[in-house]
Amino acid sequence: MRLEGGCYCGEVRYVAEGDPMMQGQCHCRECQYISGGAPNTFIAMPANGFTYITGQPRQFTRKDLERAVTREFCAECGTHLTTKIPGLPATVLKVGTLDEPAQFRPQMAIYTCDMQEFHAIPAGMMTFEKLPGH
Repeated sequence: MRLEGGCYCGEVRYVAEGDPMMQGQCHCRECQYISGGAPNTFIAMPANGFTYITGQPRQFTRKDLERAVTREFCAECGTHLTTKIPGLPATVLKVGTLDEPAQFRPQMAIYTCDMQEFHAIPAGMMTFEKLPGH
């Protein structure tokens, strides 16, 4: 699969190639901050198939957390583009940044332990209180 996307203002663009490792919704409290309150919809792609082709994002990693993720965003318009998780050979793409968001095929909802009453999970989708297998 080949996915292309970028930020709202067009300053930062990327290409991601490979087989998606996971597609879903994350309801964790941290993702709610990034998304503005909704679940975060994402596709995890192999890190070795991901490249920025225009511009470079800014990065943010919380210093007070053990195993904190690194979030990448456009410094110009603020669009959250990716998340990188320590020890995971993946780049987690935000579905809203895809040129063709219809390529998204959600498989599961994770971190439902933090889900808000106004969040919606499609009928029949697998759900996990945390991560699958944890």
